[in-house]
Amino acid sequence: MATAAPRILLVEDDPSLALGLCDTLEFEGFEVRHARTGQEGIHAARSDHPDCIILDLMLPDTNGYKVCEQLRRDDPLVPIIMLTARSQEADKIRGLDVGADDYVTKPFSVGELVARIRAIFRRMNRSTRPDAPIQIGDAEIDPTAQTLRRGRSETKLSFYEVQLLKFLHERAGTPVTRDEILDKVWGIEASPNNRTVDNFIVKLRKKLEPKPEEPKHILTVYGVGYKLVT
Repeated sequence: MATAAPRILLVEDDPSLALGLCDTLEFEGFEVRHARTGQEGIHAARSDHPDCIILDLMLPDTNGYKVCEQLRRDDPLVPIIMLTARSQEADKIRGLDVGADDYVTKPFSVGELVARIRAIFRRMNRSTRPDAPIQIGDAEIDPTAQTLRRGRSETKLSFYEVQLLKFLHERAGTPVTRDEILDKVWGIEASPNNRTVDNFIVKLRKKLEPKPEEPKHILTVYGVGYKLVT
C-alpha cells in the first residue's frame, strides 16, 4: 500500500509566491492546500488536519501572530513554519513565542524551506516511541507530551524546542557549535545570517531558566556556541 503524501497547508496571500510554492511542494511529493487569508487558513487547518503549516506573517485580514496563536490552541503539536519579510530579531522571537516552530525570512531559498519541512518530518518519524523525561535543574521535560513542568506549573514546548533540548541534553557538559545544532536539529546547513539557533535559545531560556537574564543551564560559550548544564 502506498504511503499517503504529507499534507501541507500554505497560508499566503501573494498569488505568485503561493503558486510557485504550491508547484514546488507538489513536485517534491507533498499534498498542498492553499489558503489566502488568516481565517481561511484557520478553517482549513480545522477541517484538513495538515501535517505541517506554512504561515505568512502579513495577511490581508489579520496578522500571522494572531493566526498562529489560534492554530496552536487548536492543535498544540502541528509544526508551524512562519514566513516573514521582517528582519528584526524581536519579530522573529515574537513568532516563536506565539507558537511557531521555525521561521524563514523573505526572500528565501525554496530549497531551504523544503529542507526544513523534510527535517521536521524526519524527526517526527523518529519520535514515534515515547522518550524518557529529561531533568534539568528543578524542571522536568516530557519530550513526548512536549511540556516543561516545574512544580505545579506546566509550559508547552514547540517541536523544535523539544528537539533542541534533547540534543543539548545528549551532549550535556560539552560545548556545541551553532553549525552543529543547525545540522543535527534542523537538518540544514549554516549560513552567515541564520540566527535560528540564537532565537530558540532566547525562547528556551525564558521557559527553562529561573532568571533568563542570568542563565544557569543553557550557557553561552563565547567563540563556540552553547553548553547545557543540568
